[in-house]
Amino acid sequence: MINNKVLGIILGGGQGSRLYPLTKDRSKPAVPIAGKYRLVDIPISNCINSDIKRMYVLTQFNSASLNKHITNTFHFSFFSSAFVDVLAAEQTIHSDKWFQGTADAVRQSMHHFLSNDFEYALILSGDQLYQMDFNDMIKKHEESGSEITIATYPVNAKDATSFGILKTNDDNVITSFIEKPEAKLLPDWTSDVGEAMKAEGRDYLASMGIYIFNRDLLKKLMDNPDTNDFGKEIIPQAIQEHKTLSYQYEGYWTDIGNIDSFFEANLGLTDDVPKFNLYDDKKSIYTRARILPTSKLSGTILNKALVGDGCIIHAEKIERSVIGIRSRIGKNSLISNTYMMGNDYYESLEDVEKNKVDIMMGIGDRCYIHNCIVDRNCRIGDDVRINGGTHIKDIETDTYMVKEGIVVIKKDATIPKGTIIG
Repeated sequence: MINNKVLGIILGGGQGSRLYPLTKDRSKPAVPIAGKYRLVDIPISNCINSDIKRMYVLTQFNSASLNKHITNTFHFSFFSSAFVDVLAAEQTIHSDKWFQGTADAVRQSMHHFLSNDFEYALILSGDQLYQMDFNDMIKKHEESGSEITIATYPVNAKDATSFGILKTNDDNVITSFIEKPEAKLLPDWTSDVGEAMKAEGRDYLASMGIYIFNRDLLKKLMDNPDTNDFGKEIIPQAIQEHKTLSYQYEGYWTDIGNIDSFFEANLGLTDDVPKFNLYDDKKSIYTRARILPTSKLSGTILNKALVGDGCIIHAEKIERSVIGIRSRIGKNSLISNTYMMGNDYYESLEDVEKNKVDIMMGIGDRCYIHNCIVDRNCRIGDDVRINGGTHIKDIETDTYMVKEGIVVIKKDATIPKGTIIG
């Protein structure tokens, strides 16, 4: 079944500098999460689970790997109108510029959208972790007679300064909006968010960057070339003239905007009862189907660990860690508080001998890895010690980077035997 009323538009973001170095060679939506998925799989899966199966992903930075992932992943019936298409920034007779913001990305791509029949445009971010049934949001939008609906999320005062904050009337119609307010302004922006949220100190309604626009209104708003961003310009201006509904969401949601939030979101999946549930048949997360063998573990103690397919592990202990597909970990190694993304391919012994490889892909013997993100296809030699934490100053080298105590081993990097970091 396809919801023909709704067209999904997923914003891939720009350079993704806050997630660097994970975005050095890939766009933000293409960053691997949870050992086997990509960030873009989240909004696409939410759409599919809501019967929204016509989607565009807008991107302009390092889009090759994202395009490849989507092309290899999301296949629908030849007799269906369903699709997931990547729209990279392109030069046209109307514009020769890169996307200047979220709204400008939609504006420059409108001619592609308007070739489809739809009543509502569902605009989503490509870098958030959540599971939402959009049908309920669409139903509320229709019933209220709104022209715009914004998904909102209660946040605390610390987080409120990083979001667009809004206020509503008794009918949940938005009356005022401010983008990333200063802390001194917050006392005037509290909302009635319910007793459970108040008990957690979450007194402010934040925009989740998830919008529903009526088709005709979106087309009209995009005719103004002077507005480039939804949060800073489109929304504050539109609520004055167009009925805009707040759809309050209280499930799990996190904005993966920086290395710290990305790291914690992945390690949070190892909790006994994770806030983001990968094990719900009705809310499946879809990704590329790979024909991989089962993982093989020898003498390893696992405690709160997620292990992807096709791994070969001889580690002594893996604790509160996510181990991605095709990972290899040597004997007597200790891994904790680590997200190891895994490898894109297997390295055979013949390849190692032929290419005179000194260090194989993966983590070697007798290593200690703590508070670390190991990107794809890395080689960490024997007896390496990486001890991330707040005791380490931020630094960047050719092979790794430290951000807020988290050591990030860069994609394809080689860490020599006996190296000590931290």
